[in-house]
Amino acid sequence: MSYQISGQGSLRGGRKSKLKSEINVVPYIDVMLVLLVIFMVVSPMTIPGAINLPSAEKTALPPTSYIHISLRPDAQAEIGVRQDGKDGGKIESVSDHDVLMQKLRTLHAANPDYPVLISGDKDIRYEEVVKTISDAKKMGISRVGLATR
Repeated sequence: MSYQISGQGSLRGGRKSKLKSEINVVPYIDVMLVLLVIFMVVSPMTIPGAINLPSAEKTALPPTSYIHISLRPDAQAEIGVRQDGKDGGKIESVSDHDVLMQKLRTLHAANPDYPVLISGDKDIRYEEVVKTISDAKKMGISRVGLATR
């Protein structure tokens, strides 16, 4: 802030002087330009969130025989056994999660070596898929996978 005394005459006896107060913004502009230059110099030096991802080896072919669960967005699910890439048995449609888990328990008891493959529609809530995987693991099924395109 600067002060200017306007008017003529001496400080003693003469006309009264008016005091002008105004904000001098030039130093603020200088500081902002210096900060801008500093950020322009420093920003290319920062590495944006580099993540060191592990490399994966090529996996084996998917199993030819498995228990397939298909979750649809209309709260329906289908469960059945696929053998050699074809429907090996009756595919059943269920609308209750508990009934689905009971049918999975029955199919797994009949085919204990078969893995479980879960495919969920892209419009389905993700928590339904996670709950299905979690419940299958709780049953003691060790090989549970997700189908992808």
